[in-house]
Amino acid sequence: MYTRLLRQVLTLRTYSTKADTKVQVRPINKILIANRGEIACRVIRTARRLGVRTVAVYSDPDEHSLHTSLADEAFRVGEAASASSYLRGQHIIDIAKNASCQAIHPGYGFLSESVEFAELCQRENIVFMGPPSTAIRDMGIKSTSKAIMDAAGVPIINGYHGEDQSDERLQAEAAKIGFPLMIKAVRGGGGKGMRIANTSEEFLTALNSARNESQKSFGDSSVLLERYVRSPRHVEVQVFADQYGDAVYLWERDCSVQRRHQKIIEEAPAPGLSEQLRRELGEAAVRAAKAVGYVGAGTVEFIMDKEDLSFHFMEMNTRLQVEHPISEMITGTDLVEWQIRIAAGERLPLTQEEIGRKGHAFEARIYAENPRGGFLPGAGPLRYLATPQPNEFVRVETGVREGDEVSVHYDPMIAKLVVWGENRTQALNSLIARLREYHITGLETNINFLIDLAAHPEFQQGNVHTGFIDQHFDTLFPAIEIKVEQLCKAAIALVLNEMQVFGSNASKNDPFNATPNGRLNYSLIKSYQLKANEKVHNVKVRYDKSTLQVQVDNGAWKSIKSERIADGDRLKIRANIEDSISTFNANIDGTEVTLFLDNGKLSFELVQPKFLSALSEQHSGVGGNKIVAPMPGVLEKVLVKPGDTVKKGDSLAVLIAMKMEHILKAPQDAKIKSIGGAEGDNIAKGAAVIIFEDEEAE
Repeated sequence: MYTRLLRQVLTLRTYSTKADTKVQVRPINKILIANRGEIACRVIRTARRLGVRTVAVYSDPDEHSLHTSLADEAFRVGEAASASSYLRGQHIIDIAKNASCQAIHPGYGFLSESVEFAELCQRENIVFMGPPSTAIRDMGIKSTSKAIMDAAGVPIINGYHGEDQSDERLQAEAAKIGFPLMIKAVRGGGGKGMRIANTSEEFLTALNSARNESQKSFGDSSVLLERYVRSPRHVEVQVFADQYGDAVYLWERDCSVQRRHQKIIEEAPAPGLSEQLRRELGEAAVRAAKAVGYVGAGTVEFIMDKEDLSFHFMEMNTRLQVEHPISEMITGTDLVEWQIRIAAGERLPLTQEEIGRKGHAFEARIYAENPRGGFLPGAGPLRYLATPQPNEFVRVETGVREGDEVSVHYDPMIAKLVVWGENRTQALNSLIARLREYHITGLETNINFLIDLAAHPEFQQGNVHTGFIDQHFDTLFPAIEIKVEQLCKAAIALVLNEMQVFGSNASKNDPFNATPNGRLNYSLIKSYQLKANEKVHNVKVRYDKSTLQVQVDNGAWKSIKSERIADGDRLKIRANIEDSISTFNANIDGTEVTLFLDNGKLSFELVQPKFLSALSEQHSGVGGNKIVAPMPGVLEKVLVKPGDTVKKGDSLAVLIAMKMEHILKAPQDAKIKSIGGAEGDNIAKGAAVIIFEDEEAE
């Protein structure tokens, strides 16, 4: 099969790797960035340093976004949906031509790996800052890429990559390969169109789900099957090639720890590899790039067996990767600068021998999502946002500011936190410290989880693999216990915040001076109701001489000395709670009190009588007879209608959120009473999607 497929590919074209290849050298002084958010901002920063002007495009929700404001010019590209904005290839090229751009940088996602868009740029005489369309095509179709890699001497994993996509053929091939096995979309990446079938009974269900998601994401439902390595590591190599046939590798990255088959934390170099193995990985990646006549930045991804460290080609991402900053940190390079220079016809800035490697770097992806709820993506406003201070060892790659909205229409990534250290231990300590300084309110994030993950003993030892989260689930998600000291700190934050609000003449050490009339009231007792984990705690605070006295749930009064420490706009507090001194940050936002502690964010709902009333009205009538949306999204498909009788486990509706498909299923036998929306409607988190007549259905 591979021989036939490879013969078909090679009869269409051959690839030149000769240094005398004719290259068109053309200066680039203005580029359009066909993307949004963090990667658009990243490209703009380097372009500005090089004196290259930038043009941004924006959808309606992104009109006032950070990338739009940073670019020299910005043009509307369409409505919120990607298909009506960032995927409008011809419209984007028209904007580039009208703005006199010589080149288009596609970023990642959207059009970055579109063969059609790369070809369109070529026809319109605009430089596509990516590889040739032939390389995108060959590497974008996994079956083709594996045939080419096999011929180039790059190790591949066994599986089925044939054209016969019938259920019968795929089921037969699955039986030959054995279970568990991986079902993958032949196009695309990012975990979309990927499912694991553990048994033959699960196969068809997993197959249909992978096909549906692949069709929605890539317009192609074709899949391939591969042997599933039970304890794999995901190790990838950053490669770069110029138009003269030269290619280099910039060492490897480990991206093993994932959720929903998507990366969450990456590091470079990969832990536990010998120098010989690093060179073998790099050389295999260069062979892969040269085999398809690659140009520009690319990443060759390998599956590595955790036990024997054997590696096999998985796929090639024909674009700049999300995690490219960690390769930059250990090599002292700017890969976006390299992209601009290579696109202009220059040779590679460095030879392989000149590319050094120093220290260790981590990247943590900060997402709007709920890790304890299955990592379901979220959306909403960034009501409060404070980040670590960037410097030469710390990078905050982001496309949002305080007050911006994380939209349901796009990827939920808020930022990438990148740190460097002299060694892995130093870099990991820096990562944890900087994560503790990343403060967000207004929506759920994965920052607490990232802190727990980075501090996990097995992760600290470098014992990583793609099943890490599942293997250590219990220790990564311990039961949340609200402590008396935490409630005391929340009360202190409330008091100090009220002091700031009510009067500037009050002493910072005497919060109860901050009453509206400015008079010290020694007998005043403030009462708060703080809710967390569905439990309401009664907290009382009184002023006693130079200290505060705090009582939690009618327990013993605790003596506390506290003061606010200057830290810009942050509410930073130093507190001595019964001879135990600690410093922490807090934020008061309406009815929410948030503490930022060593193990991350802890939020309390500030319960007030009028708020309790409103809360009760808001949730009245919501019982066990509804299925609610677990995250905000678009109601893609409704599979039932009022009056239908359904069985437990039946699929009832499909919700699309952050480009991922989520199937809502019946929790038990029931009869459909009504539907909470029409296909295509935007659905808020917690909104009723399916309402049952059976009151017992959950």
